Amino acid sequence: MKKTFPIFVDCAACAIKMEDAAKKVAGVDDAVVNFMTQKMRIEFEDGADTDNVMKNVAKVCKRVEPDCGLDF
Repeated sequence: MKKTFPIFVDCAACAIKMEDAAKKVAGVDDAVVNFMTQKMRIEFEDGADTDNVMKNVAKVCKRVEPDCGLDF
């Protein structure tokens, strides 16, 4: 399952770091952060608890970019 979430990131380099961090979260098959559209697309593993996965994605993204806005 794929879902897209609005996100705030202030530079392209941070977007790449956030994308890489999100890809390492358990339950995430793939993640793409688009700096230009300020959106993050997450592809979840089959059977993953999407709410729990997104909480963990938000945590790792905040470590990379504390000012990021990730709404889900």
